[in-house]
Amino acid sequence: MLTADTLQQIASKAASIGLLNDAALDSLKESWPDLRFTICNDDDMPARLPPSMQSGSINLYLVGGGEHCLSLTQNIEQAIGVVLAQVDEE
Repeated sequence: MLTADTLQQIASKAASIGLLNDAALDSLKESWPDLRFTICNDDDMPARLPPSMQSGSINLYLVGGGEHCLSLTQNIEQAIGVVLAQVDEE
């Protein structure tokens, strides 16, 4: 189960890693094996959906797993994973 404290820990670890890549994803999965992680560019996320947390150049979005389908959610109680979206510096 994802909590606000766990999300903060994930954000801190992701920020310390820096560039998000497959090695970063593996490190996050190793630290939190019960959660699902995805990485992408923040431009790939829906513009109308605010991130659940921001940490440096990374926005974190929650993945919900209700009704056997994955979807983005703002409800941390329904979250089973995190999308880490790299924000381009422009």
